[in-house]
Amino acid sequence: MARTARSVHARKKRRKVLEQAKGYRGTKKSSYKRAKEQVWKGGVYAYAHRKQRKRDFRSLWIQRINAGAREHGLSYSQLVHGLRLAEIDLDRKILADLAATEPEAFAAVVSQAKNALNGDPVQKRIKREGPRRETAEPTAGTGEPDSPEQGAEVEATEPAERKAEELDVDLSEVEGTGSEGQVLVEDVEDAASEVKATDAARRKAEELGVDLATVEGTGANGRITVGDVENAAKEKDKAS
Repeated sequence: MARTARSVHARKKRRKVLEQAKGYRGTKKSSYKRAKEQVWKGGVYAYAHRKQRKRDFRSLWIQRINAGAREHGLSYSQLVHGLRLAEIDLDRKILADLAATEPEAFAAVVSQAKNALNGDPVQKRIKREGPRRETAEPTAGTGEPDSPEQGAEVEATEPAERKAEELDVDLSEVEGTGSEGQVLVEDVEDAASEVKATDAARRKAEELGVDLATVEGTGANGRITVGDVENAAKEKDKAS
């Protein structure tokens, strides 16, 4: 069987390696054997340093967020917990950029986290597809909707929309108390005649075995907070 010459491919492979090593010193850029070893090691170092770079940036973002949060009286962990309760999904990179370049926007985000931690309603305006009122067909001969309400659109926060689906409440029949008539979670709960309480307070009530119907809320608009549930549990223990 005839021998296949592969000198073209061999030279091409060597040329590729030497091109990758042309910035190295000494024989590492001219000797194929040493160049191949150095290119391989360089790839290993680059992989490790990419991982280290991600860790360095994560640490930097946390430091920036913590510094910005401290100016508003919150720690980094409190801010993250408050944003989770407020259902505001912003990653560390965005939060750090806001803290460094947009202090007013960052202050607004922190205020929403504080509202969630205190059990107050989160004033969050979200433009998204959701349950909306259908535009009424114009009355024959007038060219206008049957009523102003039927031609309007319902604006609600995302948590309010989920709560409405959970409680089977029609948002078109709920009167919003938020900014510009926006429907909030407590508006949906009022419409469903449900006890007003924060999600954290509900979890705490289940943990301590407290009936929320017997707890008096001290939060905004009579909303039950975690502190109210804990106080009710203490009074229950004293009574028993």
